[in-house]
Amino acid sequence: MNGLAGSGPRSLARVLIVIVNYKSALLTVACLRSLQNEVAAAPWIRVVVVENASGEGEVIAGAIHENGWSAWASLLVAERNGGFSYGNNLGIESTLKGHQPPEFIMLLNPDTEVRIGAVRALVDFMDMNPEVGIAGSSFESEDGAEWPIAFRFPNILSQFEQGIRFRLVSRLLRNWIGAMTMDQESAAPVDWVAGASMMIRRKVFDQIGLLDEGYFLYFEELDFCLRARRAGWPCWYVPQSRVMHISGQSTGVSAPGQKLKRMPAYWFESRSRFFVKNYGLAYARLADLAFGIGLTLWTFHRALTGRPITDPPKFCADFWRTSVVFRRGGALLRNR
Repeated sequence: MNGLAGSGPRSLARVLIVIVNYKSALLTVACLRSLQNEVAAAPWIRVVVVENASGEGEVIAGAIHENGWSAWASLLVAERNGGFSYGNNLGIESTLKGHQPPEFIMLLNPDTEVRIGAVRALVDFMDMNPEVGIAGSSFESEDGAEWPIAFRFPNILSQFEQGIRFRLVSRLLRNWIGAMTMDQESAAPVDWVAGASMMIRRKVFDQIGLLDEGYFLYFEELDFCLRARRAGWPCWYVPQSRVMHISGQSTGVSAPGQKLKRMPAYWFESRSRFFVKNYGLAYARLADLAFGIGLTLWTFHRALTGRPITDPPKFCADFWRTSVVFRRGGALLRNR
């Protein structure tokens, strides 16, 4: 890997923000620009952009130099595109091995822009609650609409609801549904938060290690939050930290205004890996049956009633084709 802009943080940092870029240089530069006010108000913030071998290092390096961000932002260019966990771990690992590592690591998507005080709000919350290991922001869409969401850990019932999406079923299973609409007035404990803006106490990494690089993309932050919870580190949602997030832009799978693409193979692999790794093959198969039966019923219902199928193309068929119901689980646990 090569450092193209800056040589890393040159003064003591309390917070290291890691941004992983892959073919989203203009968004990454906009994200860095949104961090200027945060750094001005809190000079102990440092940022590292990991360019995940998409060929955009020179663009980002030029922006860091031309805008005078080199005092707080640096660039690492990965030798290969190893995925989201791999890229974040590159930015995190060398810092953790330093003489005085930061107290907090913040994962931030390139398709985000932080609102004023967003980083400080997470730090203040973590300072006041030393037992909390992970804190996540409240999101808003590009047009400013609130998107206050956090999550419960998945289970068989939530998988069935997620697949079938019938209102009656959703009402009956509301206490098990994965996605939670959050109160915007006060912080609350949750099971996990989106990795698009997630602050992690360094001690969590010291105890459970880095992100699992067996996930190429998707489910890695869910896995990390579950590992942290099992090690005694709770996760909280902090609405005072507001971040604008353009859904799907950093992955290219579900970008607004664009035709849905077929879900990539790594989404199915990541989903299967999560369930097999954390709950065992038998439970993973039950979860797949619950989701798959629900998804199939929903797909047939939409077709019979003439309503549009809003899932990605061939999603139901791709799910059954890759399901652990028909596969062995051992290969899913090997790292890349």
